[in-house]
Amino acid sequence: MIPGGGQPNMQELLQQAQKMQQDLARAQEELADAEVEGQAGGGLVKATVNGSGELRALVIDPKAVDPEDTETLADLVVAAVHAANDNAQRLQQEKLGPLAQGLGGMPGLPF
Repeated sequence: MIPGGGQPNMQELLQQAQKMQQDLARAQEELADAEVEGQAGGGLVKATVNGSGELRALVIDPKAVDPEDTETLADLVVAAVHAANDNAQRLQQEKLGPLAQGLGGMPGLPF
């Protein structure tokens, strides 16, 4: 609600929107630079993704490599990448969640 029932101060709304845009851009840059890891098979396969979920590195312990069983290795790789992406999503929520909540609290915006 707007105090006194008047119109929202447009200048104030614009300043809030600009600040939130800057905060969002900064958070997105931090996510692009951040790296999180996921692992599978007790650490036999480790995947590193950035905060946006882009795969940056994959480390496979030689003990995980069995030429007779490539399916297990493939499953471990998928599981490690999935775990890393889960960690990236948690980081996104941590960085971007408060910004999204702030958008919902701005008068005049349909969030």
